[in-house]
Amino acid sequence: MDSSDVSEKDLKIIEKQLGRCVSNVLTIEKRCIYGYPQVIKSFPLKDGKPFPTLYWLTCPYLVEEVSKLEAQQKITEIEKIIQNDPELKRQLVRVHQVEIEKRMKLLGEKINSLPENMIKKLKETGVGGIENFSSVKCLHLHYASYLVGENNPVGGIVDRYIAKKCCDDSRCEKLKS
Repeated sequence: MDSSDVSEKDLKIIEKQLGRCVSNVLTIEKRCIYGYPQVIKSFPLKDGKPFPTLYWLTCPYLVEEVSKLEAQQKITEIEKIIQNDPELKRQLVRVHQVEIEKRMKLLGEKINSLPENMIKKLKETGVGGIENFSSVKCLHLHYASYLVGENNPVGGIVDRYIAKKCCDDSRCEKLKS
C-alpha cells in the first residue's frame, strides 16, 4: 500500500476529482501511475454524522468506468455470482467485518461520545453503510476497497471487467491547475 499524507495540493486535486469540498480525508491510500490520488481513506465521521465509507474512489477515469458497469446492470450480475459461490459470499461478509473493525479503530475513544444510534450505524453497517452483507450497494466503494489490497470479491470482479486500468495523462492534466 502506498498510503501517504494529504497535502493542500492533494486536497485541491481530490476536490476537483470529486467536484466538491472534502473534509474527512485521512490519507491517500493509492495513487495512479501519474501520481494523482486514486483512492482515499476517509474518517468515519463527517460534519458530526456517521460516514461509513472508509475507502473512496477518486480517479475520474475509474469512477466513469465503474459507473458504466453500474449502468449495464452489473450490480445484479455480480450479486448473483457472489450468491452462487459460498467462498465469495464468505469473503464478502469478511470484507464488511474488516471494514467495521478498521472504522472502530479509527474512531478510538471518540466512539464513546457518540449517540447510540450513530454507534449502531458505525458498528453494524459494512462497506458504504450497507446493512445486508449479501447485497451490493455501489461498485465504486468495493472497487476502492479492492484497489487498496482488501480481499474484496466484488472489487475483484469489477477489476476483471475493466480492461484499461488508467487514463492517458492528458485527462489528469486539468487537475494540476
